[in-house]
Amino acid sequence: MAITLLPLPYADTALEPVVSATTLQTHHGKHHNAYVVKTNAAIEGTDLADASLEAIVDAAVAKGDKGLFNNAAQTWNHGFYWHSLTAEASVPEGDLAAAIDVSFGSLDALKAELAAQGTAHFASGWVWLVAKDGKLSVEQTHDAASYADLSGNPLLVIDLWEHAYYVDYKNLRPDYLKQVIDSRLNWAFAAENLSRGTLWTYPA
Repeated sequence: MAITLLPLPYADTALEPVVSATTLQTHHGKHHNAYVVKTNAAIEGTDLADASLEAIVDAAVAKGDKGLFNNAAQTWNHGFYWHSLTAEASVPEGDLAAAIDVSFGSLDALKAELAAQGTAHFASGWVWLVAKDGKLSVEQTHDAASYADLSGNPLLVIDLWEHAYYVDYKNLRPDYLKQVIDSRLNWAFAAENLSRGTLWTYPA
């Protein structure tokens, strides 16, 4: 079964004014879709043709297949990113809020760390909130590198590639990060990932 383009979990206007409909239409409909198409082309007729996206990422790493990894991992990363965003501003609650306080001292401190690492990250990549060994941490990955195959359970991610923000913010990545972190992070999704304790899976 081919990998599908995961639909956005909200209307393409839902994240405005933080992320415009134009950005979402291009980012999801062009960039994410291209990764899906290239992944499917690479696995067609192989023993990965019916595999889950997570298994494809793992196989690409094991085989040292950089082309397959880049497209499969980027497909996964983007699916996770769409769910990391939400139209409604909220705050962490329950076990997630407690874990944030233990690991960072406060929600404001976590937000500052996400913004600082996202701003400092050189070139393209991702900034993640990750649960590992009973604590939370903010981690960066470069290019297509993904927590689909790294140690730790990702709770949220923010896309740092220019196509995620350039239409709306030009080269001002810090402005994009501030707006997303302040009002568009999906803390309910993070709480679900923390509670489940296992890796989110890309829908078949």
